[in-house]
Amino acid sequence: MTSPAASLAAVLQEVRPASAIAAVLGVYAVLHAIDVFKLIRTTSHFPRILTLCQPLALPGVLLPTTSWSIGYSWHWVRRFQTYAQSETVELIPLISGYTNLWTNNVDIARQVVVGSHRSKFFKPEMSSQALLLWGMNLVGADGATWRKHRRVVGPAFNVDLYKLVWKQSRDTFNEFMNVDGWDRDGRRFVEVGRIQDITFKFAFLIIINCGFGVPSTWYAQSAAPPSSKSGGMSVQEALSLTAEHHLLMLTLPKWMYHLPIPKLRRLRTAREKMMSFMREQIAERKAEVTSGNELRPDAFTMLVKANQDEEEKNSLDEDELIGNVFLFMFAGHETTAHTLAAALGFLAIHPEIQDEVVAQIVEVVDPERDPVFEDYGKLDKVLATFYEAARMFPAGHVMIREATEDTVLQIPNPVGSFFAFLSTAHVLNWQQIVVDMVGLQHNPRYFDKPEEYRPSRWYGLPADSEQFTAFSIGPRACLGRRFATVEATCFLTMLLRDWRVKPLLEEKETVQSWKARVMEARLGLTLGARDIPLRFERRNARP
Repeated sequence: MTSPAASLAAVLQEVRPASAIAAVLGVYAVLHAIDVFKLIRTTSHFPRILTLCQPLALPGVLLPTTSWSIGYSWHWVRRFQTYAQSETVELIPLISGYTNLWTNNVDIARQVVVGSHRSKFFKPEMSSQALLLWGMNLVGADGATWRKHRRVVGPAFNVDLYKLVWKQSRDTFNEFMNVDGWDRDGRRFVEVGRIQDITFKFAFLIIINCGFGVPSTWYAQSAAPPSSKSGGMSVQEALSLTAEHHLLMLTLPKWMYHLPIPKLRRLRTAREKMMSFMREQIAERKAEVTSGNELRPDAFTMLVKANQDEEEKNSLDEDELIGNVFLFMFAGHETTAHTLAAALGFLAIHPEIQDEVVAQIVEVVDPERDPVFEDYGKLDKVLATFYEAARMFPAGHVMIREATEDTVLQIPNPVGSFFAFLSTAHVLNWQQIVVDMVGLQHNPRYFDKPEEYRPSRWYGLPADSEQFTAFSIGPRACLGRRFATVEATCFLTMLLRDWRVKPLLEEKETVQSWKARVMEARLGLTLGARDIPLRFERRNARP
């Protein structure tokens, strides 16, 4: 007897290609509808949400979030509604995509994320494809590969690096004040139409100095940039281009870079420049490590040293080293810049919090000096403003895991119940679970009035406490957390001691309407606030 698939193939051979495509799509739609119908008829442990398409894959990722469709930003738009009845929901696409579970519960998240190292769940490659442009890295890896990357990358983040980050942040801030003229001519106020222009430049310079070990200053034109031996485009320019157009470079096929389009040719040149420069740098730093001389404390050098110290079978190859260095670049500077911008936006509309934080700065930092690294642990209220902004705008907004076998999750009881866990739920082999970090950071189980900006939630919190989850959770929590918090604390301390931050209002606009217009999310590879316009007014006297 001929199988249904063979029969279908025979029929398709008799029709035109367009008709064949339409027929295949029609058959797919029917089969998908049958699967959905069967699924809906089964009993679910969780409330179900019907949607047209899976929001994290094409074509759903292109759809807007409306009353009739769940688009890419649905977990932000509906962050206060989705989990009103249950902290885990089942999302069922009617047209395309697979059903999956979304949760905003940290206990379930820990079971899923920690479980990935016990062969119960794994991280599907599609969930981190955007970070693999330059090579496999710590975030994209999973299982044994992740453990190998973690063993090599971990030692690069040490106290010497954090001291370098603090010093570079302080020096870069002072350069910014001088070059952009804030400290000249007795200026009493400065208006900035988009604070991200400053935070992104600042974070970029910290990363390339402390992460890459490439000297650069706020004086963009006067710096003498290192270049590869082939000459041509400077390394700073290549870094800037590849950082700005990362997503474009990720999506374009390689052949397009050979088209007679100046922008694409410049991107190809920038990528080739960076690959050439990075390979030269790896060779140079390997020689430095072998020589036994004192090493530079930047993350790149420490990474190469840690890799040299590993046995050959456990070491990373050149592409993996480059992949991890570029991970620092793209993940590190973008997330820090977004969060710094959001923190300043929130402080602008909360002058009482700003005054409380400045009082601590005055108490800790002597008026006659700039802050030093030893002050970092005493500026917990400054750090808390950054933490709370990261909670409300978590840059890594979803974590996706897939079951490798049929397994069971422990489902926590509602708040106030006598028993910690209510029941268990079965997860099928290959079923995906999406940890909704936006929902988790706005879950009233963990945060009283989560819609409010309250840095006091984090006052006195140890710097590496697992109570703070916006930088991910479990063994895969962000290694760059201390790098980012040291940088942010130094920047905010120096800015707030001299300048009061206020919203830059449009004509007849109120602070509340400014907040509604500005303090909303913009989702891309990472999540951040919209363009934030601010007014800075010099304080009467420097503390």
